Amino acid sequence: MEKILIIHNNYQDIGGEDIAVENEIKLLSKYFDVRVIYFSNNINNFIKQFFYFLINRNLESEKLLEKEISEFNPDFAYVHNTWFKASNGIFNVLKSKNIKTIVKLHNFRYDCTRSYFVYKHLNKKGICPKCGLNRKYFQIFNKYFKESYLKSFLVIYYGKKYFQILIKSNFKILVLTKFHKSFLRSIGFNDNRIFVYPNFLNYKTPNFENRITNQFVYAGRISKEKGIEELIKTFLSIENKDFTLKIVGNGPDLDFYKKTYKEERIKFMGEMNNDEVLDLIYKSHMVISATKLYEGQPTLLCEASALGVPSIFPLTGGIDEFFPKDYKFSFKQYDYDDLKKKIILSLDNKQVLKIGLEANKYIKDNLNEELQIKKIVKILNE
Repeated sequence: MEKILIIHNNYQDIGGEDIAVENEIKLLSKYFDVRVIYFSNNINNFIKQFFYFLINRNLESEKLLEKEISEFNPDFAYVHNTWFKASNGIFNVLKSKNIKTIVKLHNFRYDCTRSYFVYKHLNKKGICPKCGLNRKYFQIFNKYFKESYLKSFLVIYYGKKYFQILIKSNFKILVLTKFHKSFLRSIGFNDNRIFVYPNFLNYKTPNFENRITNQFVYAGRISKEKGIEELIKTFLSIENKDFTLKIVGNGPDLDFYKKTYKEERIKFMGEMNNDEVLDLIYKSHMVISATKLYEGQPTLLCEASALGVPSIFPLTGGIDEFFPKDYKFSFKQYDYDDLKKKIILSLDNKQVLKIGLEANKYIKDNLNEELQIKKIVKILNE
């Protein structure tokens, strides 16, 4: 049995990428001998961490990786997030040990300090033109990362070195969408090294008997860039008062929205674990997103489809790649009149059930376990 060493730096707040990595570990463990190295971003010594940033390495992480390689002797290394404790230095170790390596990019963090290519204050529509490898230093002067000149510089420096390493390497690069592949090609990556490999999803037989047909769900980060306020305002503008919007999650703007929107139709559910969220979705009419961002593979929407629950979402990034062609419930990003039309359209329950089945079938046919394993085996051995 071939051996895969998986490397992942966990986020401080568990999100969709961490969940996707765990799902993939479970999948690969059925077919490969898998060992995982986790890193976490606990900072015990700021001066030491700052020094590691400047030299673009973390010597402790490199020693741990060398130890694991020596003990495990992997055939392949599979790298997910390296920000920031794992560090770019792990790539030097993998190259020196001549380990065949694949790197999966789950988002745009390494090229955009805010990860999603949007205007910092979201006061304009569309994608920020200031991002990109050749224009990064604009982000420093605008304190794009945590309102700090220093932190913005460190993030930009890290991302630039990260891409320089990957472009010069022979590592295979996995991305979630054709959209992301096109972006990497535009900044100098060799097209032959980029593979579209979405996150694996389990799917269930849709449940129609226990479905609550007047309940919409949003689950995710509660922040301005996710379009929460526009979603709430659009929802409240609909004359039909029989429908509720349940908002699940936490974030910097939660308290403000709770104080501002006290209508009974808007219910803030707070944080829930992943199983609780999936159970809520499984019993709901639809899930809904009004994100203002470029998105990769939207975990919430794909998990809803896997459960046979359709979604309303904006046409941005590669979201539509995970839905059947001619999908009826997508809307033009930033066009909230169009969003309102799609919500009203979704009140036709028979149509929603039909589209939910189509979305479920799409996930079943395109992101199933057998297909994903065939893809990764082919990528590893090419």
